[in-house]
Amino acid sequence: MSAALPPLREVIARHGLSARKGLGQNFLLDLNLTRRIARAAAPLEGHVIVEVGPGPGGLTRSLLEEGAGRIVAIEKDCRCIAALEEIAAAYPGRLVIVEQDALTVDFAAIAEPPAKIVSNLPYNIATPLLVGWLKTEPWPPWYASMTLMFQKEVADRLTAPPGSKTYGRLSIIARWRTTVKPLFDVDRRAFTPPPKVTSTLVQLVPVPVPEPACDIRYLERVTAAAFGQRRKMLRTSLKGVTADPERLLEQAGISGDHRAEEIDVAGFCRLAAALADACEADSKREGSGT
Repeated sequence: MSAALPPLREVIARHGLSARKGLGQNFLLDLNLTRRIARAAAPLEGHVIVEVGPGPGGLTRSLLEEGAGRIVAIEKDCRCIAALEEIAAAYPGRLVIVEQDALTVDFAAIAEPPAKIVSNLPYNIATPLLVGWLKTEPWPPWYASMTLMFQKEVADRLTAPPGSKTYGRLSIIARWRTTVKPLFDVDRRAFTPPPKVTSTLVQLVPVPVPEPACDIRYLERVTAAAFGQRRKMLRTSLKGVTADPERLLEQAGISGDHRAEEIDVAGFCRLAAALADACEADSKREGSGT
């Protein structure tokens, strides 16, 4: 730690900081743990590090100590800015603070590739942030990896296999576009205040060319329809995206008797490609007036 920085708990007390439930905050004050997280994202040198929800800056400090040359920290809570500015002063030129709601940030504009995202994410925006990053276009994305803290239930969804109750839309898009690796669980007592559940650090590394090839817009459509009625057979649930689900299923080589949770990632990609073909054919027919 920089000699210029006082202990984190002292900083929190001096600035009157307390984690707010409405902001999804759970502060990590154990610097041994924050260093472990920073090391999990290594190497940090040569990458812009994007951190969302740094709060008082425990993980921020560890990222700097472990070699991050430049961090862009996105923090919505104005109460935390002064504490982060103290870190910025101790590490001149290495910490940029952006006071903004992360859900409104154009990340590609503020972090030149190959950036790395390393965050103890605010739990109330963790999933929408992740989905936004996974939907990044063009692909490969502006980031080289994501090392993120989630509630364990979200981490379980990311790694869930077909046939499991937690397998769903998030499982499919994450595993199509990235390699997902759970790193370690973190006991709830490590946070202030302790959340009600265990957390898990997960690393996602983009796959340069996701296979099978498909358009992510159509992948979203077929997974939304299929899992929106996950108890129904696909020949019924896919009526939400096509008037002829049997034709779609036949082209994808999938039986209409199956349910969404029984179809693997490749199967949904084939369905997405089939839907794209069907939509293109419909568009051509409408254009020709037939």
